[in-house]
Amino acid sequence: MARAKPKTKRDGPRGDDAIALLKADHRQVEEWFEQFEKARNDDRKVELAEKICNALTVHATIEEEIFYPAFLEATDDKELHHEAAVEHEGAKKLIAEIEASGPEDEYYDAKVKVLSEMIKHHVKEEEKPGGMFAEARDSDMDLMEIGRQLAERKEVLEATGGMPPPDARKERASRMGSR
Repeated sequence: MARAKPKTKRDGPRGDDAIALLKADHRQVEEWFEQFEKARNDDRKVELAEKICNALTVHATIEEEIFYPAFLEATDDKELHHEAAVEHEGAKKLIAEIEASGPEDEYYDAKVKVLSEMIKHHVKEEEKPGGMFAEARDSDMDLMEIGRQLAERKEVLEATGGMPPPDARKERASRMGSR
């Protein structure tokens, strides 16, 4: 039996349902990418790249741990789910390269630019009509409860520097290997 949709989708913790919270993350990272493009000082670029990489790491983690599994369970849309997961893996590889380098790397700016383009594509896919967020809204997902879980997990990850504890990383890696 399908779960009933909540009567009000935007009246939860901090007023955010899951989609509003994820979209707010998207807007913040877009702003930092724009600032990076305009930055002329290496220290400022490093500061922005760190903010971008940390925010994207946290965002990807909460999507992968909470939102994507709930989406897949509610919609059974493996195509959208798998595409999003593969896009995350590509972004995480580039994030690792950016974090391991700095402005002394002649490809540093190019790596951040390509990451920006990858994220713009990913965001467009999630937010477009008929995309993952629209499909989630049309499903029986409890977006308020998922939003509460996302906000709670995000707070923990931000307090620990963005990385899930080693046991959670191992668990996620084993789940990914079983796909």
